[in-house]
Amino acid sequence: MIESRTILFQLCFRSLFEPGRGYAFPCDGNGRVDLDGLSEDARNNYLYARAMIGRELAVPEVQVLGLD
Repeated sequence: MIESRTILFQLCFRSLFEPGRGYAFPCDGNGRVDLDGLSEDARNNYLYARAMIGRELAVPEVQVLGLD
């Protein structure tokens, strides 16, 4: 039997000024976030994080979380 496993990714926006702080959102391997799959608070945080790139947050990076 062949098992199918899914690789999990997250898009990370790191703080430019406070190490260890930032935002992370589930995404696909290309960094695309499913906005419809986020809660309203998470969606607002995602839109804020995108707006703050270069001001408060670094350019986001896709990270591999592991296998589902």
